[in-house]
Amino acid sequence: MLPAVPERAVDELGRTEGGPETLGLLVRDQHTRRLLLLRAVLDAAGSAGPDVCPAAALTRLREDWSLLEEAERLEPYGPGGPFPVSEGDAASGNRPPPSPVRALLLHPFIGPWARDLLRTLGAGTDPLPARDAREQGRALSRFGALAAVAAARAGVSYAVRLTAHDGVLALPSLGALRTGGSGSGDTEVAVVHRRGRLTFRVRGEADVVVRPQSGAGAWSEAAAWTPAYTLPGLVPGSAAVPLDDLDPYRTARGGPRPDTLSGPAVLDEADRKHWLHTWSGTAAALGTGGERRLAESVTLLRCLVPLAAPPGSVPGGAGGSCSGTRREAFGAVLSSAPATATAFAATLVHEIQHTKLAALSDMMTLHHASPAPRHFAPWRPDPRPYDGLLQGAYSHLALADFFQRGALAATLPTLRDAAWTQHARYQAQVGAVLPALVGSGDLTVRGRKFVDRMVEVHERLAEQPPPRGHAARATAYVQAARALWNRRHAPGE
Repeated sequence: MLPAVPERAVDELGRTEGGPETLGLLVRDQHTRRLLLLRAVLDAAGSAGPDVCPAAALTRLREDWSLLEEAERLEPYGPGGPFPVSEGDAASGNRPPPSPVRALLLHPFIGPWARDLLRTLGAGTDPLPARDAREQGRALSRFGALAAVAAARAGVSYAVRLTAHDGVLALPSLGALRTGGSGSGDTEVAVVHRRGRLTFRVRGEADVVVRPQSGAGAWSEAAAWTPAYTLPGLVPGSAAVPLDDLDPYRTARGGPRPDTLSGPAVLDEADRKHWLHTWSGTAAALGTGGERRLAESVTLLRCLVPLAAPPGSVPGGAGGSCSGTRREAFGAVLSSAPATATAFAATLVHEIQHTKLAALSDMMTLHHASPAPRHFAPWRPDPRPYDGLLQGAYSHLALADFFQRGALAATLPTLRDAAWTQHARYQAQVGAVLPALVGSGDLTVRGRKFVDRMVEVHERLAEQPPPRGHAARATAYVQAARALWNRRHAPGE
């Protein structure tokens, strides 16, 4: 059982901060949840019944599980298999960094995959519709790819058979093999790992030999292989950050996509160069907002997912951008190509706050408010539920702080003016919704403490106001947004 969230952590996070111990607590809790989720997949498959999980699929899943357990047993920090989780394992602040195999299990997109699979395995004893059964079969086969990568990382020799879907076999953290298959069919791929080399064999096609690299990616001379791409660590010694345009679970599958997000992008060499160029200045830009902004990104960011440019915009240029997070994919940030390093840094500040607050909400209850969308938020045209209002205000408060620090540190008038403009907008937006957050009777005791810390930050920022013109324009913007919202959603008021 995990320890309760200490009061210090609630205070720090309420101020949009988080020291090493607090951020480490969030990470360890999410890791524990992930390992338990993976164990739940195996248990659900075993109890689902043959109409939901056929005997052959269950046998294959258990074989993959055994390969995965063998891989972690060979890892220097392996705890005797990937799934037992002790209180000390979860809570120790001095635990060594996760092994490559454990890090793979904790990759953000293993979460959405496992949750989707768990939902279908819990469908009961009735046979699944044909389409659902096909999707479940594909999801189950993905566990084989995960086990194969883990075993290769651990140096285990093996020969297995995997499945390429629609001509693509995606291997987490390594890359993707493209086969001659196309359309909606599945292709069997024989995979052999020996002495640090993976050999892929597809009937009627040339063998593809791949050499996994440390950390992420894999090298091959074959045109059929696309290696995973990574960006350098934000600071010297920190882990490289995958820029993932290959994983099939990198964006939500099925159901509506938020209308604020575009679809996933597949990058070419020019796109990667743009991301790398912008990324190279992001650490410095984050640092202008204080050391904690850089530290929280280094600690919590595990993966970037490139999104297509929003309609009407120019990739990497003017015309708008979009970004988001997924609660089930802890550590992943989805974003269209950022125009500048400062814009990239602001995106990370914004989305990392969502990551922090979602992780904290998994550990403790902040409020019991209804999910009904009824609150005004000046950054959205539609009514927001209380939780959405809290999430938005929290991220905007961090941005108000980030840009105020940037304005105070800027030496060039143009940069200072631009930072004050951004700060004034976010400060005014948060100020417009704090009364609704503070006045809610649905806050828990600790939730009220959390919101009170947010108020303290807002008041502290107000002690160094922007130039008068910036404040006036920001106030006018919020007033106009409220008037429009009232006409659309509260015409009787």
